[in-house]
Amino acid sequence: MNIIVSACLLGENVKYNGGNNHHDQLINILKGHNIIPVCPEVAGGLPIPRAPVEIKDGHVLSRDGKNFDKNFAKGCRKTIQKICSAIDIKEIDFAILQSRSPSCGVNEIYDGSFSGKRIKGQGIFVQHLLELGIHVLDIEDFTPEWFE
Repeated sequence: MNIIVSACLLGENVKYNGGNNHHDQLINILKGHNIIPVCPEVAGGLPIPRAPVEIKDGHVLSRDGKNFDKNFAKGCRKTIQKICSAIDIKEIDFAILQSRSPSCGVNEIYDGSFSGKRIKGQGIFVQHLLELGIHVLDIEDFTPEWFE
């Protein structure tokens, strides 16, 4: 299988706070598969650590209102280029992405109020993957049956 995976799930310290979302069970089950680790936020030039951002009214904003739309667009573009240089996009089986992220959130994202409130929606990178016809899975829905 050819699988796109949020780099933070693989233990890479790329989260906004400098940490990761290391997922042992996922990492173990990924052995033997072609994995393409991605972090569109870092690809877009955002530093580690960085101020948290959320999507509000279609824009990626920090708590103080700074707009990061260009960084996210650049990160998506560069990440898609990385994927395409590694494999034909039609050969991607699916993507496993970090929940609620403004880039990689599949089912939910934070509402832009920085209060912890979640809403239905997708991150910016997920929207691009869906436009390309790539099936996306939220790590919170993880099950080993994905690999059968």
